[in-house]
Amino acid sequence: MNTRDMVYIALFAALLAALGMVPPIFLPMLGVPITAQSMGVMLAGSVLGARRGGLAVLLFLTLVAAGVPVLSGGRGGFGVFLGPSGGFLFAWPLCAFAIGFMVERTWVRLGYINAFVINAIGGIFLMYACGIPWVAFSAEIGFWKAFTGSMAFVPGDILKAAIAAYVAATVKRAYPIIGASSGRTH
Repeated sequence: MNTRDMVYIALFAALLAALGMVPPIFLPMLGVPITAQSMGVMLAGSVLGARRGGLAVLLFLTLVAAGVPVLSGGRGGFGVFLGPSGGFLFAWPLCAFAIGFMVERTWVRLGYINAFVINAIGGIFLMYACGIPWVAFSAEIGFWKAFTGSMAFVPGDILKAAIAAYVAATVKRAYPIIGASSGRTH
């Protein structure tokens, strides 16, 4: 890992923290807030690629676990991983890695549509696949209730995926060489 990689990783961890300053919207049925930070996960994978994107999110979550209040609403500490949103938090590095992996594999033909599909798969489907079972377990509610309650988040997450796709496609057009520096195939 070179200095540039470390700077990108730290920069995107800071971006996740900055997105945490957007006030969360809590839905009473699940106890999991709507935050802008899941868009940061999508952006990390879309812009940095698999390895750097996953590491940026992992660095951010290390700060959270250490008690730094950088989650939306000023939350931090290991206890947040045990609450209803813990499954989503544990999914974040995996989601950033998966998004980055798919972006790297499609870098040559990456456009808005495939970037959106990639962010929807990695940033919505994969995240929900990890987060919903944890909500059901930690909140002691049935899986179906956790699933249906989580569907209230989908419209916002689609918007976040659209924004991340736009940023990814714009970065690709503006800096096509960035693909070579992150291991993206050409």
